[in-house]
Formats: sequence, structure tokens, C-alpha cells
Amino acid sequence: MRAPALYSAAGSLILTTLAAAPAGSAPGVPSGAAAELRGTAVAAARARAEGIDFGKCALGLELPDAFRCGTLSVPLDYAHPDGKQIRLTVSRVRATHKDPHNSKRKVPRQGTLVYNPGGPGASGMAFPMVGVLPEWKRIAAAYDLVGYAPRGVDRSAPLSCVDPKHFFKAPSQSPTHPSESYKKARIKEAKAYARGCLKRSGSKLRFYNSLNNARDLDVLRAALGEDRLTFMGASYGTYFGALYATLFPSHVRRMVLDSAVNPDPAQIWYRDNLEQSAAFESRWADYREWIAEHDDVYGLGDTAAKVQASYDKASRRLAKKAAGGKVGPGQLQGAFLSAGYYDDYWPSRAEALSKFLKGDSKPLVRLAAPAPEAAAEAENGNAVYTAVECNDAPWPTKWQTWDRDNTRLARTAPFETWDNAFMNLPCAYWPVSRQKALDVQTGPGELPPTLILQAERDAATPYSGALEMNRRLAGSVLVTERDAGTHGIGGGPNKCVNGYLDAYLLEGRLPDRRAACAGHPEPKPAAPADRPGHKELRESLKGKADQR
Repeated sequence: MRAPALYSAAGSLILTTLAAAPAGSAPGVPSGAAAELRGTAVAAARARAEGIDFGKCALGLELPDAFRCGTLSVPLDYAHPDGKQIRLTVSRVRATHKDPHNSKRKVPRQGTLVYNPGGPGASGMAFPMVGVLPEWKRIAAAYDLVGYAPRGVDRSAPLSCVDPKHFFKAPSQSPTHPSESYKKARIKEAKAYARGCLKRSGSKLRFYNSLNNARDLDVLRAALGEDRLTFMGASYGTYFGALYATLFPSHVRRMVLDSAVNPDPAQIWYRDNLEQSAAFESRWADYREWIAEHDDVYGLGDTAAKVQASYDKASRRLAKKAAGGKVGPGQLQGAFLSAGYYDDYWPSRAEALSKFLKGDSKPLVRLAAPAPEAAAEAENGNAVYTAVECNDAPWPTKWQTWDRDNTRLARTAPFETWDNAFMNLPCAYWPVSRQKALDVQTGPGELPPTLILQAERDAATPYSGALEMNRRLAGSVLVTERDAGTHGIGGGPNKCVNGYLDAYLLEGRLPDRRAACAGHPEPKPAAPADRPGHKELRESLKGKADQR
């Protein structure tokens, strides 16, 4: 799903880890996965013995001086743990031990908090930066904050499907009801992209999947010296977090799943993407209503329908002449899609649209034009996104199925439907075998209580997914942010949500079953598009999490 959202001797260790492997305690794990389970145990034991040699981070990573970085060796194929190894990059900032409310109190360390921001294809290397934010300081006092780049991402055995110099195609179109000729051109592109993934990545391509991401996480746990994992995953990170909980329930200490993917095997990933497109239509309506409420500021119309007309007018104008030579309807749609993820993007997008229609294209170009210096990172992220989702589960292989389902959906949800479909279309022509999605499921007492956080109107991961995750993970608790749609709510602006997050991570306390928080206030209009400080930091971290 697309996202344009926030860590003794080797021999005895092998025996201990094998004994703890959940072959008998995780009923959702296929019996054929026994070799991978054994391989994970071997790799984890080796990682515990070796640890991670943290040192100064490489200059190219552009991380603060307080960060320490290292690498972790994991098997490419867990069925052969002594075969080819790949190295994942890891970052860490030690627990501060500083109580933000009492400077005389030293906070005891609770261990390591590992974080994944989602994607697939997003790096969590910058995650420990959150420790400077007020909402995270209590957690940063008690935990070493650990981020990492999953397999395939950035410097962690990077994947590629096309020359980055040719990745950005701008300006581009974004038809809500594409013609047959446009569809044929996109089918041709999807087939070529799938072939490019195999050509540039070779036989290793099939090993980039969510199950291996979960296994890598267990090896990381062991390398950090933790008997049990404290993990927070956002967006896609909730899916392989749930896989981890199913595969290794006895290895979980505490787990936060923020903005949950629907883990039903029947949903992964084709139907999840259809549901995402439907949900974005509702969120796009929310945004248009907000712009209409502030017509005195933006002049884009005093009803949602009039705002849509203004947007369509801009799209038509861009189709005839791209702004700055790079911003066409496709780039406009991308900029406004990001506003569907994060409502603090609403003012800057509305302001840019308003100024464009009044003759000033500079704000829109600044927001929407692709940056050539970001091409390599964007191409890599897209390659990992595609490989993981295509590898994880079966996809329809007949274009007629895609055409039927998306044509039907676009009648009521035109905003994202076809762009989402074409982004995922390489999966119809994927050149390597796909897996059967794991049946995420834990029984009573198998897994420690886990915390699920979800905004009620989240479009990227619709609310129904959180309900399904809650149902499948026995003992989990769902905290809902009512009447809100921000994607990734833990450690954000809602104090009520953060209270539940702190209580769980710091004290292990959860509500009985479900709880709700009132939504955070909507943004104020005409806020500065670029404001330095904490908001800028939050937005930079979001930018690394919005692949899904």
C-alpha cells in the first residue's frame, strides 16, 4: 500500500533460542516454515554472541553527533542461515535517564525500544531524533532509542528496479477515469518495471518480504542483548510487527502498533489497497470541507464541491502547461495525497493551490516538484515497497480483474484509485514466486498485552484494519482517536493518546479492552508552510515514513 508516519556461549544460546521458537505455540505458522524458524534461531544466537559494534555514524547518513551506528548481519535466506549474509544498518541513542518533570530524579533504564516507520521501503535510522521532542522525553529517558534500515532499504543491501536517473517522470498525468490508451501505456510500464526489478536485483529479489523483515527483527533483538523485544511499528510496521507477534510471541515484552494494517490474509495486499483508495476519498472530503470553512483565507470555494472545482481547474491548467516545467496533474495529486496522511500539511497545500490559481506557481512548485537529489532514495524506497508487497501474497494476474475492480471503485472514490492501482500494477506481472500470507493470530496467554493506536478516519490504514488487528491479537487493547485522520498518532499532538502510550511503555499499564480520545484540533489556516523547530522535525520524520 502506498504512503507518500515514527526503537553465555553461542552453543547454549542456540539451544535456548530454539526452545523459545514458537513452532508449537503459534498455530498460525505453517509447518513448512520450520527451516526458517530454525534458521532464525541460529542467526539470533550468532547475533547475540557478536552484538553490534556501535560507533560514529557515517557522514553520508547526516545524523546528529549523539547517534551511534553499527551494522547487523542477517541471512538472506533463513532456510540457509549459514549461507549468504546481508548487513543492515542500525542507529541508537542511549537512554538519557533524565526526568523532564524532575531534574533531580534519575530515570532507570528499561531496555531498548526498536522502531519501524512503515513503508515498505522506509528507513527508521533517524528515529532516535524524536528523543528531543517534549512528547517523547519520558520514553527517551527510560529507553535506548533504536532505529534501523530494513533489508533492501538505503545501505541495508539496497534494492533497485530502475536507474534512479530515470525514476522521476515529471510532469505526469493523473486521470481519475483513464482512457484505454493510457491504461495500455501504464500496463507496458508495469511489465517493464517488474522485469527491471529482477534484472537489477537478481535471484535475491524473492527474499525481500515481510516474513523476513519479522525474522530480521528477532535477530536485531538478540544482537541488542534483549531477551524480549520492545517494539513500536507504524503503518506497514504494524503488519510485520503482527507477523513477529505470531512467529515469536514469547519474545515480545511490549509492542505498540500505531495505525494498523488489516492483517487478514485475504486482504494482503490487493484488497488492502482497494480499501485504502476508498478511505482516501473520505479523507479528501474532510480536507475539502476544511478548506471551504476557510474560504475567507484561501478563496477556493465555500463548499467542498466548489473546492473540488478549484482543484480540477488547477489540474486542467497543469495538464496544458506544467508549473516550473515539472509539476503536472500527477505531482499536484501527490502533494494533496500527502495531506490525506497528515492534517498539519493542510494549510501549506491549500495556500499553494490558492496562489497557483491566482498566478503564483512558486509555492506549488516548491511543494510538489520532484527533487533530483532525492531520486536515488525515492527509487530505492519504491523498489523495496514493490518487492515486499508483490512477494508477500498472491495478486490478480489478469488485467481484466484490476480494470473491473478499479473502474467500479473510481465511480465513488476517484481521488486516489487509479494512481494507487498503477503504482501496484507491477505485482500483476511479478517475475518471482509469491508467498502465501501468514495467518496472523495469537491465542489467549500466548502474547503479552499489546497496544494498538488508531485514528478513526485514517485513510492510509482504514479503521477496520485496527479492529481486525485487535481481534486477531489476543489480549491487545485498541485506543482510538475519534473524529481524526492523521496517520501515525503515537507521540503526536494528542495528549490523551500520548498518555496511554507513556503508561504502557513506561509502566506496562493498559485499559481493560478499548479506550477513546477526543481528536486533536484541526490545523489553523494560513500557518507558515515551513516553520523551524519541533514541527519541522516531526515532518521530516514523516517524510521517511510515508511510503505506505
